[in-house]
Amino acid sequence: MMTNLFSIFDPSINSFLSLNWLSSMLGLLFIPIYYWITPNRYMFIWNQINLKLHNEFKTLIQPNGKNGSTYIFITLFMFILFNNFLGLFPYIFTSTSHLTLTLSFSLPLWLSFMIYGWLNNSQHMFMHLIPQGTPNILMPFMVLIETISNIIRPGTLAVRLTANMIAGHLLLTLLSNNGTSMPNYLISILILLQILLLILESAVAVIQSYVIAILSTLYSSEVN
Repeated sequence: MMTNLFSIFDPSINSFLSLNWLSSMLGLLFIPIYYWITPNRYMFIWNQINLKLHNEFKTLIQPNGKNGSTYIFITLFMFILFNNFLGLFPYIFTSTSHLTLTLSFSLPLWLSFMIYGWLNNSQHMFMHLIPQGTPNILMPFMVLIETISNIIRPGTLAVRLTANMIAGHLLLTLLSNNGTSMPNYLISILILLQILLLILESAVAVIQSYVIAILSTLYSSEVN
């Protein structure tokens, strides 16, 4: 039962050739065509979303941030959003439910922030280890706590996204597996619950993409 349940997250379920990871690139198929034709309503809405995110991320990065750095986090948001939504379609592999993918962008981001911060703003990075107003006797403990919390940041980013994607998909799978054994009068209730859960998962896909982008922006603002 458990093997069948978790097989939806198995990246090598195909016997001939595993193409599941290519689902991460399916989002690119929806983008290029809109850059070569006359702007339409879809493109207008997309540009408004990008502008809104740019203004919000620019506020978080603060005036001393590098110009154009907001587009890194906008791209990260769009990439995660596409993959989260594609995972809601039947027979499409959910790549964001694997730590292999989530760690592959959270760890390099965090590492680049740390290298840049310690090389260019060492004094500023040391100041973050001891919050203002900390008593002298508590300073060693605060340095230890802040260091540990800083080290586990890429792991928390990756696990947060993975756990949220797995939880919703597992719940949908559990309910659908029990549908064959339910009486006919409960099937309509099950379908309604599945629709509501799918709406919830769509909201989670957007929220988790936004949370990852916002947290990455906040982490980058600490090294400036």
